[in-house]
Amino acid sequence: MSEQVLSESQVAEVRKEFDFFDTDHNGMIDLGEFIELLTALSPKTKVKVVEEAFAMIDENNDGHIDFEEFLAWWQQGWWEY
Repeated sequence: MSEQVLSESQVAEVRKEFDFFDTDHNGMIDLGEFIELLTALSPKTKVKVVEEAFAMIDENNDGHIDFEEFLAWWQQGWWEY
C-alpha cells in the first residue's frame, strides 16, 4: 500500500492519538502501551499479532515506537490489524 501524504491538521490528529497512548509521556510507545493502543483500536486482535506488529513498526529495533515510526504505520493502514 502506498503511503498517503497527510495535511498538517491530520498529522496533528495522529500526534494526539500517539500522545494519548504514550502514557508515560516519554515520547515513545513501548510494547505495553502498544498492546493497549491496538486492542483499543481492534479489540479482537491477539497479543501475538500485536507483538509481531510492534516488531515490524519498530524499524530501528530500539524497543520503542517513536512518532515517525508510528506515523508511517498509521499512514500504511493500522486498521489491517
